[in-house]
This record gives sequence, C-alpha cells and structure tokens, in this order.
Amino acid sequence: MNKKETGFVRHTTMLLFCGMLLLGGACERRAPDLLPPPQTMIATVEDTLHGNVVRDDYRWLEDGHAAETREWIELQNAYTDTMLAQIPDRDELRTGMRELVEVDRTRLPVEAGGRYFYARYRAGDDLAILCMREAGDATEIVLVDPHGMSQDQSTSVSLLDVSQDGSLIAYAVRDGGTDEAHVRFLDVDQKRDLPEVLPTARYFSVEFTTDHRGVFYVRHDDAGPRLYMHRLKNGAVADLELFGGDLGPEYVMWTTLSEDGRWLLASVAEGSTGPVSLHLKDFNRNDGWTTLIDDGVSRNYADFAGDNLVILTNKDAPRWRVMKAFCTWPTEDEWKEIIPEQEDRAIEHIQPVGKKLAVSMIHDAHYEAALYDLDGGKIRDIDFGVMGSIDGPRGTWSSNNAFFGFSSYHIPYHIYRHDIATGENTVWFRSQVPVETDEIAVEQVRYRSKDGTQIPMFLVHREGLDHDGSAPVLLLGYGGFGAQMTPRFSALATALVNAGGVFAVPNLRGGGEFGEAWHQAGMRGNKQNVFDDFIAAAEYLIEEKYSRPEHIAIYGGSNGGLLVGACMTQRPELFGAVVCFHPLLDMLRYHRFLVGSFWVTEYGSSEHEEDFRYLRAYSPYHNVQEGVAYPATLIVTGDADTRVDPLHARKMTALLQHANSGDSPILLRYYTHVGHAGGQPMHQVIDELVDVFSFLSWHVGLQFDFD
Repeated sequence: MNKKETGFVRHTTMLLFCGMLLLGGACERRAPDLLPPPQTMIATVEDTLHGNVVRDDYRWLEDGHAAETREWIELQNAYTDTMLAQIPDRDELRTGMRELVEVDRTRLPVEAGGRYFYARYRAGDDLAILCMREAGDATEIVLVDPHGMSQDQSTSVSLLDVSQDGSLIAYAVRDGGTDEAHVRFLDVDQKRDLPEVLPTARYFSVEFTTDHRGVFYVRHDDAGPRLYMHRLKNGAVADLELFGGDLGPEYVMWTTLSEDGRWLLASVAEGSTGPVSLHLKDFNRNDGWTTLIDDGVSRNYADFAGDNLVILTNKDAPRWRVMKAFCTWPTEDEWKEIIPEQEDRAIEHIQPVGKKLAVSMIHDAHYEAALYDLDGGKIRDIDFGVMGSIDGPRGTWSSNNAFFGFSSYHIPYHIYRHDIATGENTVWFRSQVPVETDEIAVEQVRYRSKDGTQIPMFLVHREGLDHDGSAPVLLLGYGGFGAQMTPRFSALATALVNAGGVFAVPNLRGGGEFGEAWHQAGMRGNKQNVFDDFIAAAEYLIEEKYSRPEHIAIYGGSNGGLLVGACMTQRPELFGAVVCFHPLLDMLRYHRFLVGSFWVTEYGSSEHEEDFRYLRAYSPYHNVQEGVAYPATLIVTGDADTRVDPLHARKMTALLQHANSGDSPILLRYYTHVGHAGGQPMHQVIDELVDVFSFLSWHVGLQFDFD
C-alpha cells in the first residue's frame, strides 16, 4: 500500500498528461491589445479575528449560485475569450496539440480470475474506457464505454474493484470533474449492469466480498465517513453500518480485505496528513473491532500478506519503516520490525505480491524498487535502468505477477510485468508518443533557499543549452501533503525542451521526497519555507543564466495553486507569467467550504490565534496590494470542483484585476463541468491546453514550431 493522499491529488494538471510544441525566442508578431477587465462590484465585509480586522471586498462572490455571480462568470469568460483569441496561430497549435495528446494510454491492470482489467484511453476517443483481456490473449474486450452516457461527453468512468474470480467489476460514474460519483456493478460475462446502484456520494473505497455476493464500501457524508456492507441482490439496497459511527467530517477512512475474506482492516486518517489509526475485524469472531494503533501521532498503512499484516509506519521513523504482525495478534506491542528506517531513503510503498514484499523507496528524489521476503531479507533489486518514477506495483499475494508503471523525463510511460519467481521484467504496455527524446539532458542541481537549506531541483533541457538568460522556463511546483515530485514523462515538457526551453521541477519542503521531516518543514507554521524554496529556485535560474524573470512562467494546481499564488504576491517582479489551477487562495476561510476541514492538519485554521498569524502572513488573497504590477495571470477552475471551492479563484481574480497597476492581464477560465477529479473529454483538454500555452507564448516569449 502507498501513503494515501486523501486531500489533494498530486495536481500537476495536464502538464504530466499532455503535450505541446513550442520554440523559445522572442515573439516578433504584434502583441494582443490589452483590454480593461470587467468591472466587479465591491461590497466590503469586515471580520474581526483575534483582535484583527480583516477586510474582504468580494465576499459576495463566494455564493456560486447567485445570479450576480453567474453573470460575473459569463463576463469573465467572455473577457478571457476576447484576449486569447487575439493570439496568432491558435489553430495551428490546436492541430499540433492533438497529435501529441491523442495517443494510447493505459493504467496499471488488476489481475483477477485469469483476467486483466484496466482503464484505457484510445487515440481519437474523448474519454477513457474500461477493458478486459484474458491472460495469454491479446484480444481486448471493452466492458464500459462512457461515450454514450452524456451528449457533451462530460460523464466519465473509473475502475474501483474487481471480484476475485473476475466475474464482476465495480466502477464509478462521475458527472464532470466532481469528486462525488455513483457506483455501478457489471457482470463481466453478460456485459450487463446489475440492478442496484450506490447513490452519488464521495466514496473512499469499494471492495467485493470474497464470495462476490456483496461489497464493503466507505461513504463520506456530512456527518463523516461510514463503513457499510451491501449485499448484491435484485437491485435492493440494504446496507449494514459496520464502523465509523463516532467519526466526524474531518476524518477519512478506507478499507482493505484479506484474500481469504476473514479479516477486514479499516484505516482512519485525521484529515489529509494527520495521524492514521488501524482497526481490524475478524469475521470468524463476534467480538467487534481490534484497534492495532491509535496514538494520535503516527501515520500507519497496512496490508495483508496471507495471515500476516505488513505495516508501513513513521512511528519513531521519519523516513518510515516496515513492521509485521500476525493477524491473530495484531496490536502494536506484537509488531516486529522487518525493514528498518533507511539512512538516505524514504520508504514510500509496500505491496505483498507472490508471497513476497515489493518495496518502493525514494532516494534523492527518484524511485528505487526491490523485492524482500517477509522476514525483511532482500531478494533482488528491481532495476529500470535510469532515474525515474514508479507507479505501483499492483498485484496480489497469491499471484506471481507484479505490475509496475515506470517513466522518466526522457522515457515515456511503460507498464512492466515483473515475474516474482524468476525476476523477469517484460513490457506489458508501451506509450507511443510522437516526440524526440534523444538530445534531452536531465540535471539534478542543488541551490540554497532563504534559510540556507539545500533544495534539489530537476532541470530538463536540450544538450548544450546556452546559459545566456534567453531560455523560456516552465517552473512547476507543489510542496505539500508529503507528495513527491519525481521524474515523470511529459510530452508537453519534452516538446518544450526540444524547442529550446527549460522544464524545472524543484523538490520543495512540504513534499515527501526525504521523509516526514521534509514534509513537516513545509506545513502549518513552516509553510513559508515552501514559498521561499520556490522563489529561490527562480533566483537560481536567473543567477545561473538559464533565464530572466520575463521568460519564467510558474505553474501549479491545487496546493500548487496556493504555491504560485503566494509567490506571485510576495515576489511579483520575479515572474513573467502565472498559471494557477483549481487554487486554494483564501487561507483564512478555506476550512469552511466543501472538504476544507480535511486540510487543517496540513495548514492549520484561522480559528486558532497562533495559526491565524502565519496564515494571514502568507494567504495570497490577503496579500494582494493595490498599485502593484502583477505578472500575467491565468486562473483556471470550474463549478464541478467539489474539493477546492472555486470561490477562491473567483475572489482572487476580482481582487487582482482591481489592484493590478501593470499592463499584464489577469484572466479567469471558468468551466461548468471541470473539477479536481478530472473527467474532461479530450476535446476540452485540448481547448484548455491551447488556452494555457498560447497565453504563455504571449507572455514569456514562446513560439510555436510544428516542423
């Protein structure tokens, strides 16, 4: 199991998903005419927090359903359309973009009943489909195709679970990009849905019982997460609540079922990055649940290895360690350490597979993998030849097949099937992307942040790049929730590099590249370290003559949207352009909306005076200054974001447009069906990419070259 991200996804948006064709250099064509933005009504509200008066001129924009807000959104989209339509060669960019992004993609398969189940995007489709192949047979059978589920292709599907015998799948059906979905069950052989449907809600896990006559699922309602057991029978929904009745809405829960169906593990997290407790149910007994660990401090992730539990824990181990316990004696005092904390590696993922334990570690911000026995003895390294990123492995205790996803900045995504018994790696899927990678150089540099901390950064560029300050730079960051920014392939970044640009990815504090201590150095009262690290990355690129401020674009989504929002308000002169996706920007009120309470463990809350002081100090919305020349900014959000409320984007756009004294535009692209969970049809993905990168071509000197 991996260290689950339960609040934000690692949101690199379409940067690591799609691509573009760009050529660095100054644009000689006429720049678009800069038109004034729409006027936004000011209706000041003042709050007094811990004796401090906080002014909010755009509180009225928090109501996304009000007629005034909807009219304002229409005016903003029209303004953005007018500005972007002036940029030349958008049609040419669209054609080139389509060639890059409309390529086959496949996710890691689930093996069950001698079959492989997986999600796949076929070149030319708008949406991903759910497929199945029989083992040893290359014939692909389409199980669920969402293209006919909505006229505008805004309904998407995702695979949730497969029964052990491979006869049933559970899949989510999502309208637009909402986190909420309804759950359907498909009879694989009949290719027909069962009558019952789990209603639209936020589901954290859905697992079939071993007899495939029912499912365990965790649904998060207003009261909090609850674990239910549902029997599949003729469309009737009769659910038994099993666990979670005392958990409030700030908690997250998911489950894991042993292969023999005897034990069910419930993992409960306090918010996105708070302590994670473990609770075990033995269905051979009628004595309730056993709590393995609930110390209010440590984070613990467990899985079943036959009659054993293997536990990934950071208790007394900031870089994590692996423990083992018998399911019959699972409490913490019976745990045995099998893989100790590593001196220079953070253990990231463990997966029991083929009677062994596959372990992924992060060393110096890139992945390594190895196979261990259950006593902690190392059997072999699983080597992919170059520095990169690993997805998975995915596999089961009873099968010798472990599936790994692998890519690097210059290596497109591959899925490998690793034979646990023999150690043989075979390619199960290879991504075919129409970009050249032969002349790409990948550097890992280190630079000093404001407090002297050495921060690593990956720089991807062409061999022999001239250090004359002329290269356009796309600087991507996240820095939160213990998420890792490791080398992953991006057709977009590769095309930018081939055209003379630089793709820069620093490993900011707040991430998990170096264990929990690195994460904690960038959370709560230490959050300013993250912004300092990102600002110092831009300063390094300037000092080392990779680029100049007017050629540097910063790009971030979700928590990364908070990052670029904070950096543009603290150092507006340092950047030529900002692209801010689904951002979190009002840090004094974020916890009041949608699932914001999940993130209090990461950020703190303005309801506490100590937290208020540091949140007010960096909150992007509260640090916009009237009369400052801000860099060109494009903010992207949508109504279907049910994770980070789009009110952040609305209010920040209005405030920046009012305050900005410079001649660079502040634009908002606002969708009705786009949200944090993705689900966009490919034609809309391409539209958004054309908007984003034509905007960047305008403001940081990128040109298009399709030769």
